[in-house]
Amino acid sequence: MDIQTIIDKLLRSHPDADVEIVERAFAFSAKAHEGQTRPSGRPYVSHPLAVADILADMNLDGVSVAAGLLHDVLQYTPTRVRDLEKAFGPELVRLVSGISKINTLPVTSSNQVRQAENLRKMILAMADDIRVILIKLADRLHNMRTLRHRPPEERQVVARETLDIYSPIAARLGIYWIKTELDTRAFRYVFPKHYQTIKSLVNRGRGEREKYIEKVKTLLHRELTARQVPCEVLGRFKNYYSIFTKMRDQQLPFEEIYDVIAFRVIVDDISHCYEVLGHVHSLWKPIAKKFKDYIGFPKPNMYQSLHTTVVGPFGDRVEIQIRTREMDAVAKSGIAAHWSYKEGKPADPAVAGQLGWIQNLVENQASVQDPREFLENVRIDLFPDEIYVFTPGGDIRALPKGATPVDFAYMIHTEVGHQCTGAKVDGRMVPLSHALSTGNMVEIATTKGHHPSKDWLQFVKSVKARSRIRQWIKTQDRQRSLTMGRELCEKAFRKHRLNFNALLKSEQMADAVVALGFRELDDLIASIGYGKITPLQLVRKFQTRPAAEEPSAVVKPATSPSRRSGKSSVLVKGIDDMLIRFGKCCRPVAGDPITGYITRGQGVTVHRVGCVHALKMNPERQIDVTWNKAAAQAYPVKIAIQADDRLGLLADIAATISKQGPNILTADSSVRQNKSVVLYFTIQVRDTTQLESVMAALQRVKPVRTVRRLDA
Repeated sequence: MDIQTIIDKLLRSHPDADVEIVERAFAFSAKAHEGQTRPSGRPYVSHPLAVADILADMNLDGVSVAAGLLHDVLQYTPTRVRDLEKAFGPELVRLVSGISKINTLPVTSSNQVRQAENLRKMILAMADDIRVILIKLADRLHNMRTLRHRPPEERQVVARETLDIYSPIAARLGIYWIKTELDTRAFRYVFPKHYQTIKSLVNRGRGEREKYIEKVKTLLHRELTARQVPCEVLGRFKNYYSIFTKMRDQQLPFEEIYDVIAFRVIVDDISHCYEVLGHVHSLWKPIAKKFKDYIGFPKPNMYQSLHTTVVGPFGDRVEIQIRTREMDAVAKSGIAAHWSYKEGKPADPAVAGQLGWIQNLVENQASVQDPREFLENVRIDLFPDEIYVFTPGGDIRALPKGATPVDFAYMIHTEVGHQCTGAKVDGRMVPLSHALSTGNMVEIATTKGHHPSKDWLQFVKSVKARSRIRQWIKTQDRQRSLTMGRELCEKAFRKHRLNFNALLKSEQMADAVVALGFRELDDLIASIGYGKITPLQLVRKFQTRPAAEEPSAVVKPATSPSRRSGKSSVLVKGIDDMLIRFGKCCRPVAGDPITGYITRGQGVTVHRVGCVHALKMNPERQIDVTWNKAAAQAYPVKIAIQADDRLGLLADIAATISKQGPNILTADSSVRQNKSVVLYFTIQVRDTTQLESVMAALQRVKPVRTVRRLDA
């Protein structure tokens, strides 16, 4: 890659581009990175050149391409911000600084905290200037293209982060060619066995499928041309990761994935789109509920197209997308297809309006402190499968698929959501948990003084509704915990002949608040009410001989897995004599990342990190728990095995499990019509290492297709 090729690409899309700033940026970057090399051994400047080339392919402006050339100088060279600003001005410095802030995270943070903080910075960067994230996507894309040169342990981490963060952002911005390449490259490292399997399955019949594509393309083009509709017909294979996710999510074998191949019809204008749809449906029978009109109801990332699935010319299902040439450009490049800058501001206000979801992200996440809740909320926002409903005034509102009247109420206003007591959909009364559909007209009934219910968290789908309900519950819980905390403190202080109320405003109390790690006295009292710390810990700060800091305590489970020794399996920091339970919703096993939640009167419940039920709990009740590595216990865990049925399969699987050491508690099986069988086992394992060993051994039993762990 050379700088002149990049400049030529830039001038093709922006004839008036500032070429001089790009040339100076290249010279500056080459000098700053002089002597540095990439893991591949190539000169480091090859990376910013590749990033700039990707940005030119995205049709971004000259300043963005120059920022791509300089995106690493603040982080990996002695270059200072003022040096950059002096040489290139404030606009370019803002872009480069935004990228550097995303890249700079504390090394001591846990993976989850780092991922959450990384996402926060990206969201803020997107809200400030969308070009920051476009440059970051180009940076990640080239890093994925060269990932093979990095150590194996790094490849897995980078690829996982790519699937979790960068690919969804690319999709949300509508840049599907980047999303597709990121997915395919990350899939190879995160799920190497599945990648090779699907690659071989696709390639096995590639010759026949290519002939099939040509036949359908020719037939469809001939039929439309005969009806005097000028068009271009394309056929393509679905990417490997898309096939994998469909097989995994719908529990389907490869042979039952009907849309491995998809066809696209590109026409001149919108009227031709609907005309082609009519001709296609007259040629081949459409499949019910498999039609989507993204022209009438565009996606938030500006994607527009008609999608239909029909029974094709050879009796199999065929997916067909119909769009104009302009829609096709947007479908490939998303926001970048229309993005141009003049003095740092978007030239097209309509395009800027499409980025309202970013501001909503900023607002919805501003008050969320818990990393797990933050990541859950952002993923909901980044994977919007949307429906479109109408207000009584005829305005259209977009909501997540499966949204309810409560979600609609909170979208209108927080107070409307809080006071929501009933709803009408298309003039008919419905429960608040009713799932809305595209085209519904929704009316909300409110009652003054009414408050949200905790049960609403079981069915709401939107981040705004979820966060506002949690916020209200958190406020109420805090008031109750303050009252309970004061009562507990008064009793504990009285027991030790101390007057709690008289000591409230003393210097000694202020010192105790700081010593116990709190900012304000109310925070300390509320934590005692929650059960996070004990009243005795506060009392000891007022005794003449203060006790030493309480160590982490080993607590006895109230309902625990079967024991192999007298030692207990979980350590709870800072609390003595509390009961412990293991969440039946996620069945934690030693080695799983875990977290604890305090439940009044029931001690601490231990959940796997990421457990859906745990994420719905108040983060104020969260407490640190860790596995006791010295303990030796067995934990029940449920697994599902999908295989082709054969004689002796159950016996072979049971023998394989026993050979690995676990005890089988229960076994069940069900045979499907396609001669496949699903077997469910509950087994006892020591830890996740033994569980993984069992699952790997089962995967080798023929003809087992998949082995997966179940949450409950």
